[in-house]
Amino acid sequence: MNWLQLAEEVIAGKILSNEEALAILHSEDDELLKVMDGAFAIRKHYYGKKVKLNMIMNAKSGYCPEDCGYCSQSSKSTAPIEKYPFITKEEILAGAKRAFDNKIGTYCIVASGRGPTRKDVNVVSEAVTEIKEKYGLKVCACLGLLKEEQAQQLKEAGVDRYNHNLNTSERHHSYITTSHTYEDRVNTVEIAKKHGISPCSGAIIGMKETKEDVVNIARALHQLDADSIPVNFLNAIDGTKLEGTKELNPRYCLKVLALFRYMNPTKEIRISGGREINLGSLQPLGLYAANSIFVGDYLTTEGQEANSDYRMLEDLGFEIELSEKQEAAFC
Repeated sequence: MNWLQLAEEVIAGKILSNEEALAILHSEDDELLKVMDGAFAIRKHYYGKKVKLNMIMNAKSGYCPEDCGYCSQSSKSTAPIEKYPFITKEEILAGAKRAFDNKIGTYCIVASGRGPTRKDVNVVSEAVTEIKEKYGLKVCACLGLLKEEQAQQLKEAGVDRYNHNLNTSERHHSYITTSHTYEDRVNTVEIAKKHGISPCSGAIIGMKETKEDVVNIARALHQLDADSIPVNFLNAIDGTKLEGTKELNPRYCLKVLALFRYMNPTKEIRISGGREINLGSLQPLGLYAANSIFVGDYLTTEGQEANSDYRMLEDLGFEIELSEKQEAAFC
């Protein structure tokens, strides 16, 4: 296949067929650079060489009643993780200052659990109002299944984006979790959209899904019109249902990122959890398809040193996208 020609067709408005999408995942490793060249043509057309940086604040750890097979915070997990209740507004604000100082454009407030309590939403809302005033950061909340009135309150407080990942295809969903449905996840994304919050939803790759499942989740996110798509690669944690699972290699991970770019050409594609382990020394190549990464640690696993990420971006000749207040402070 002529990958660059396919990329040009995508830029012109073409939507990939299932056969074309699967061809990316089945492509020979010798074709990898050509596949990535096409992905970069799309990425460059819409985003140039800019990279969005994101940072997670784990606002509540553990104590989750859900049974998600990939998650160390699940009720079924025996992983030895730090557990604590919802943090204070002051702690959230301190994290926002660290994000601002480290040129992070999107600050992600994440909490374990099925969904937030009224108190949780109040704490986040109060913190976000101050964050917007002081730092002008884009704020993404990830608090679980969302109700209409909660979405409205978060919107009024200034939350820009709400994350709720579909995680995997509808077919494969019941293998990953049974305590909520695929439709529950779609519904939360739709509620966020309804209330004017930018929808963020993505996938976890490497959970014993088929390549067809990967294509289906990429297409589902296209149909859902998610503005930001985190692509996670499973970091199988001991004590979870998926412990010991190791299906990925760096070359396949790059093909997955390329697929998500060809399938969702105008969207923010974010390399997320598990990139350090699964992409390894090929991490820089991922940014020829993606235009966004997390910097720092994840929820219960460590990321690589932030300085390594900044050096990687500098070596690539890419530019960090800053908020207006960061532009004034650093430029």
